[in-house]
Amino acid sequence: MSDFTIVHIDDLETSGSWRLARRSLDLTAFGMNVVDIAPGDSIPEHDETERDQQEVFFVLGGTPSIMIDGDAHELSAGSMARLDPHLTRTVVNSGSEPARVLIASAPRSSGYEPMDWA
Repeated sequence: MSDFTIVHIDDLETSGSWRLARRSLDLTAFGMNVVDIAPGDSIPEHDETERDQQEVFFVLGGTPSIMIDGDAHELSAGSMARLDPHLTRTVVNSGSEPARVLIASAPRSSGYEPMDWA
């Protein structure tokens, strides 16, 4: 294993509409994947209670909505949403264009220590 990895999003390993950034970058400290959501489609509804993970959803393109405990919140490119583990979530694309969302996650017990300035 190398001390660093550089890969273009178009070259990430894929599984269906998912681009497996975690695998392609050999990440071990947190999860990160990119999903392309076709118009009228969504990702599976879930929560992260069992794994005690916070998730961040970052919209790279399109105008999907994130459903949090059944409530819709519209997003646009550049929008980010952070969810605690117990919340039920899905991302729905009701628009006419594909949506691309980067999802990052890590257990709250990961031991992350932010820099003083950040």
